[in-house]
Amino acid sequence: MKCLLDTHVFLWWVAGDRRISPKAQEIITDGRNTLYLSAASGWEIAIKAGLGRLLVADELERFIPEQMALNGIEGLPVALTHALRVAALPLHYRDPFDRLLVAQAELEGLVVLTGDPQIAAYGVETLW
Repeated sequence: MKCLLDTHVFLWWVAGDRRISPKAQEIITDGRNTLYLSAASGWEIAIKAGLGRLLVADELERFIPEQMALNGIEGLPVALTHALRVAALPLHYRDPFDRLLVAQAELEGLVVLTGDPQIAAYGVETLW
């Protein structure tokens, strides 16, 4: 299975946070699955860290790639097609990061691993 990690799932996973569901833990640890972290999530993390709303153990430029490598997570760049697809999405809610993740999941055929029920409102496959 090809899964796109929602930003909070990535952060919770690397922090060992117990809020991750048993199903999500199973998916992340199953080596048969391909896991992706969107560049949009990196952007979201950078913005929140810059605003002081998120603390990370190291410099972001080092921390995020190291954690991705340690956990077998591949990067997913934001393509122009992803960005443009956002315009066609219904306005269930306005979070620009989540809307971009939905567009990427739609266009790339990815399952979104998320604890956010609002993502499922867009019709993409989600697991939690």
